[in-house]
Amino acid sequence: MKNIVMFALVLLSFNLSAQTPEQKLNQLGIQLPKIPEALGSYVDLVRVGNLVFLSGRGPLKPDGKYSTGKVGQDLSIEEGYQAARISGINQLAVLKQAFGSLDKIKRIVKVNGYVNTIDSFTEQSKVMNGFSDLLIEVFGEQGRHARTSVGVFTLPQHMAIEVEMIVEMK
Repeated sequence: MKNIVMFALVLLSFNLSAQTPEQKLNQLGIQLPKIPEALGSYVDLVRVGNLVFLSGRGPLKPDGKYSTGKVGQDLSIEEGYQAARISGINQLAVLKQAFGSLDKIKRIVKVNGYVNTIDSFTEQSKVMNGFSDLLIEVFGEQGRHARTSVGVFTLPQHMAIEVEMIVEMK
């Protein structure tokens, strides 16, 4: 009887860890938005072999407005973290819209994060953790990635964050 219970627990833990990215998003209460057209003369992504290069995307909220302002002046680190998380949700929406399923993603390779900050702000990495933490929550170990976080003087639409990334597809 003890062996049967142990076997059942192993199967249950396997099923819990075998959730799809969409199931994990649902579990987190996240709905992917419809992505509007690009703001300029570029495309949202380019696929080269099994690598996908995503253009920079900002924290467009469900109300159609961006999280704006300078982190360290207009926004706190936590507000910047949330803006980075929203940017991550938007990048996942681009991938879902383009490929039909996030199950086709093998791993997140590289993330470049640009944080609109004041000159003396040095906590860009803490802000960008909002993006990275989301990817790890959704993809597990395949969501861990190389990353660059830099502070910039300004961003389009006065966005607080802009993030681009490289993804490996199955």
